[in-house]
Amino acid sequence: MKKLGFLFLLLLGIFSTSCIPHKDTLYFVNKANALDSLQTIKEMQKPYRVQINDILTIRVKALDQDNVRILNPIDSPNLNMTSGEKSYYDGFTVDAHGNIRMPTLGYINVLGYTTEEVEELLEEKLLEEQFKETANIFVTVKLAGMRFTVMGEVGSPGTKTLFQEQVNVFEAIANSGEIPVTGNKKEVLIIRQYPQGQKIHHIDLNDVAVMQSPYYYIQPNDIIYVPPLKQKSLGTGETLMQNVATVATLLSLVTTSILLINRL
Repeated sequence: MKKLGFLFLLLLGIFSTSCIPHKDTLYFVNKANALDSLQTIKEMQKPYRVQINDILTIRVKALDQDNVRILNPIDSPNLNMTSGEKSYYDGFTVDAHGNIRMPTLGYINVLGYTTEEVEELLEEKLLEEQFKETANIFVTVKLAGMRFTVMGEVGSPGTKTLFQEQVNVFEAIANSGEIPVTGNKKEVLIIRQYPQGQKIHHIDLNDVAVMQSPYYYIQPNDIIYVPPLKQKSLGTGETLMQNVATVATLLSLVTTSILLINRL
């Protein structure tokens, strides 16, 4: 009986250490004396610069709209198309050389420009080549949505598109079904595209200082990966009560097996 009690205590100790600590399930833990987050976030909000494979939506307006009709997309008769699908077909994709190809203007290099700089560039080219100042040319350029992919321990993994100028990592994850208890918030990976290739960045969503990170705001085509905690791979419970129940089941199985063996 003493051996049985010792076995019970041993199993209970092993499984209790496999519980997921409450602090690891939280966001915004103040692990140090954080700086003024409001000021830091403002510093992080640098304008995005156009990269290869981005899709730009471009609209040109003038006093006589018929003169710029060729530069604007034609309304699709397919009412079942989503906003993302319309942007894909009507937008201008940045090719491998950083160029977009526009009617009457030809190829224009926009790699590394902000959307505001692209607007100024297009207005200048239109005024130089086709229109006069009296035409009152007005160009708007936007990214065709913030497209990103979330993988791993989230409720709804997959590729998402949000139609807004900026998206932080918490908004991206919230739109992907949230991170379950078994997700490792401390070791989230951001896989980001650069002109020279892809790089992997680590961020800790458990720490409030994540708002100071240059990767707090995601960029188009980012891949966000949330790895599982080791408790999931071990197959243990997420809470102490779940582990106690598992221990009780195992102990009952062991006890029954011992009794049956002794009767033989």
